[in-house]
Amino acid sequence: MAKEDYYKVLGIKRDAKPEEIKKAYRRLARKYHPDVNPGDKSAEERFKQMSEAFDVLSDPKKRTVYDRFGEYSDNLANAAASGAGSTYTRGTPFDFSGFDWGTTTTAGGGGGSTSFRDIFADLFGGKAEREPPRPQPQKGADIEMPLALTFEEAITGLTTNITVNRSEQCSRCNGAGDTGGPVMVCSTCKGAGQVQRAGGRLRFTQECPDCGGTGKRRAPCSLCKGKGTVPKTETVKVRIPAGVDTGSRVRIPAKGEGGRLGAPPGDLYIITNVGRHKYFTRKGDNIHVTVPITVPEAALGAKIEVPTVTGKAQLRIPPGTQSGQKFRLRRRGAPSLRDPNAHGDQFVEVQVVLPKVISEETKELLRKYAQMNGENPRVAMGLE
Repeated sequence: MAKEDYYKVLGIKRDAKPEEIKKAYRRLARKYHPDVNPGDKSAEERFKQMSEAFDVLSDPKKRTVYDRFGEYSDNLANAAASGAGSTYTRGTPFDFSGFDWGTTTTAGGGGGSTSFRDIFADLFGGKAEREPPRPQPQKGADIEMPLALTFEEAITGLTTNITVNRSEQCSRCNGAGDTGGPVMVCSTCKGAGQVQRAGGRLRFTQECPDCGGTGKRRAPCSLCKGKGTVPKTETVKVRIPAGVDTGSRVRIPAKGEGGRLGAPPGDLYIITNVGRHKYFTRKGDNIHVTVPITVPEAALGAKIEVPTVTGKAQLRIPPGTQSGQKFRLRRRGAPSLRDPNAHGDQFVEVQVVLPKVISEETKELLRKYAQMNGENPRVAMGLE
């Protein structure tokens, strides 16, 4: 293969910077790569020439030798290092067959490295160049807010207004976070692509959230400061259905954080916290309550009023009812969130209350009662 001026092969000036060399090679590689030109021998030869040129000019040491002698070889490099360059004669061939396509070469001496394999992968579907990633449509995050309710409000439900601190898509950049423009060094990570975070006594490194780990970004939108969304305080009308309990999640669609690039906002979830009741205890959709009854009501039976979550109800106490006995009132419990037409039950536990001794006459009546009814409830335990 005839020797050509490497600078002409890549179409660059002799004082080209390392980044210009890389860009020129990338541009030509897209055009002459064998995968793009299958069976084209001239394209293949052209590709070998430009690859040879890039290998030499992208390495500062090799480029120095080439600029001095007009071509490069290991012998030339050794001669230059030993000061014997004046005795060198041109003609040492470049052995392309031994070229290592995975060899890493340093361009410009600035510590950055690249390789032919990385470049080819970038050009033909592999690893992308570390440029600022363009944002993609992204649904907004959900918001959770607690809401305290009384026991009665949880049973009957309510409609109320709450203030939500949320966000909405930026109107200036449409959620992109920037309005285009030139690429610059990321001010958050100072071009490193990583930032340090503290977790207690530990410090750890993570990808910079503002540049996606590339170290570069475009100037952020002046309105949203690069976030893609702007804060918004909104009064939201919330309907709490009947039957919620502590820990219930009530969803209000599209009232969460704003989406980006046209994506929908997230949802708002109200997490209910129900206060205690003076008499009622709730277990699932069932309601439990303890009601006192007198000795005559327990012994002779009676009809009494008992409280429920929907008002008063009549309960029949059969004769001989014992303290602690439970009765069920069907469909007198809490409304079901799963089925609006269903309700739980209410369980009433009766507690027999002893009469107060308010006079000598009362004492005498109790003595006569004990004489006339000599049963011993402890006999079953073998006691007298």
